[in-house]
Amino acid sequence: METPPPTTPRTEPTDADVEAFKQQLGRPPRGLRAIAHRCPCGSPDVVETAPRLPDGTPFPTLYYLTCPRANSAIGTLEANGVMKEMTERLGTDPGLAAAYRAAHEDYIGRRDEIEELKGFPSAGGMPDRVKCLHVLVAHALAAGPGVNPLGDEALAMLPEWWRKGSCVAPDRQTTDQPAQGEAR
Repeated sequence: METPPPTTPRTEPTDADVEAFKQQLGRPPRGLRAIAHRCPCGSPDVVETAPRLPDGTPFPTLYYLTCPRANSAIGTLEANGVMKEMTERLGTDPGLAAAYRAAHEDYIGRRDEIEELKGFPSAGGMPDRVKCLHVLVAHALAAGPGVNPLGDEALAMLPEWWRKGSCVAPDRQTTDQPAQGEAR
């Protein structure tokens, strides 16, 4: 994509955000802590989840991509072998490997600030391989550019999924957050 979506502030979820999540994933959120990133259309596209679900089950995926359009586009990248190519590059490019390890440390650090999950891995295959581009893109959107190099790369390969409008039904779209470029 020519211009990736801008970084947005982390916000507390509203009732409208919870409704948007339900529409996006077809189920209520579990362990929802915050909206970590908003799509330029104004709807949540990345949520921050608790390291443990309400029943105590560890859930190491801190950032969860919720937009079905973004998820579909990432699925296409995965099907086209992007993860394998990225993993191979980690073995031949020491600078990339170091930056990816730093992304792993950032992810674990953010999760541990909430609750430490001893013995649980990072997410998305970090730090040694690429196992899930959805997680890497979610981390890149939540943390901002320059934190997760492979998340940034995957994000740059995506189409502008928001150009067709919100993936959330207009009458239920988040109304307390303006779309990108709208006034408050």
